[in-house]
Amino acid sequence: MRLESTNDIHALVMGERAKAVSEREWHHRLRGYGYAIRDDAEGAYVTSILRGGALCRLN
Repeated sequence: MRLESTNDIHALVMGERAKAVSEREWHHRLRGYGYAIRDDAEGAYVTSILRGGALCRLN
């Protein structure tokens, strides 16, 4: 699965959050797609596990 835009990534991440019963399961599900959630002073954002860069912010 190749996601083209930050909107696609955000939709996937939030869709997986709706399916997960816990934060831990959500993070595990995202790792399967190659993503992780990171927090900083401004909030949470999605990163690529392979590239390590921020992809989009979570509101």
